[in-house]
Amino acid sequence: MSERSLGPAAYAWWIGARYLRARRDNRFVGFISGISMAGIALGVAVLIAVLSVMNGFERDLQARILGVVSHATLEGTDGRLDDWRDLRRRTTGRPGVVAIAPYIEGQGMLVARDRSAAVELRAVEPADERAVSTLHQHLSGGGLDELKPGAYRILLGHTLATELGVAIGDSVLVVIAQGNVTPAGVAPRMRRFTVAGLIDVGMYEYDRGLALMHLEDARRLYRMGDSVTGLRYAFADGETAGQQIRKLAEGLGGSFLISDWSRRHANFFRSIQVTKSIMFVVLLLVVAVAAFNIIATLVMVVKEKRSDIAILRTLGGTPREILTIFVVQGAAIGVVGTGAGVALGLLIAHNITAIVGGLERLLGITLVDPQVYFISELPADVQSGDVLAITVTALVLGIAATLYPAWRAARTQPAEALRHEV
Repeated sequence: MSERSLGPAAYAWWIGARYLRARRDNRFVGFISGISMAGIALGVAVLIAVLSVMNGFERDLQARILGVVSHATLEGTDGRLDDWRDLRRRTTGRPGVVAIAPYIEGQGMLVARDRSAAVELRAVEPADERAVSTLHQHLSGGGLDELKPGAYRILLGHTLATELGVAIGDSVLVVIAQGNVTPAGVAPRMRRFTVAGLIDVGMYEYDRGLALMHLEDARRLYRMGDSVTGLRYAFADGETAGQQIRKLAEGLGGSFLISDWSRRHANFFRSIQVTKSIMFVVLLLVVAVAAFNIIATLVMVVKEKRSDIAILRTLGGTPREILTIFVVQGAAIGVVGTGAGVALGLLIAHNITAIVGGLERLLGITLVDPQVYFISELPADVQSGDVLAITVTALVLGIAATLYPAWRAARTQPAEALRHEV
């Protein structure tokens, strides 16, 4: 036999590759093989695309959050930080600290004519705020410089302004829960502010619920004297902000409330990680189903090739060589399907924004609602670790699916197989 002259290992690979080509009298096996490849390719492509979108969503969400809330905060236990200037001086220049900014924060209500809305009121010092966040890059109309002491100007999220029906130059009434004692009883404290600009971060939470004013105006409104709510910190490494702010607080002594961006928005990122894990497992089932098709394909091939197997065994083929023949055939299906899936998945992931935009225009619907997903377009971040994990998992499933049919083929007894041949 000429194939046998190739050597014990080489001829097994050669025959396995030859069996991949469908015979004219049995196209059904070739059809099932194609379905198996397509199933694996589809599963791998969808996995890569979905995980890339989840990674992109997490990356954009983190960038937007850090642009608004800074890396970490240090506050007084009673909501006031009286010696904030001394604390700022003592922590300035510490390793990793890039910038520090005082702030006042509280809840309030904005009233414009017959409309009202609850908001988060934040007071900042414009020069310091630019150093700890990128919020100044998301302002339209007037910038942070419009916030001047005693001018009582305010910057509103653009969605909030639309809800209140106000524009730049209009006035709104700021009402806070702290009261003034009057002969008629306790009345909420309020002050009229002029809208000087709009905030457009691209996250509904802030575009709808945030209002900025100057630090001095908030001191008068909240009657805080020279105190502030706390200090906002920007670090060189935002990923370790939690550990760094804890270390700073411990070095200062006393009692403080500390927080960082990951703790304040832990639910967002935890839900993303849980969703990624669930999607990985669910979509991996698509690859598993395709792997079952490989089993079905090889079972049919083994049954069809029983006489060939018997002849090979008679000519001296070992069970290991027979097993290799069918493992090669099944593994090739898995490798081709996985390779096609990786290529398709990367193509979709790198063009997902254009694809979604085209579908929205074609169907006339909004697939990515910023009020729900906090973003206005679908991002993607292809991470090599995810692609490698998906590729390896798909290949392992594909190869594992070949083991049982190949083992059955290796156990074929020549005499029994040839007995039933006509």
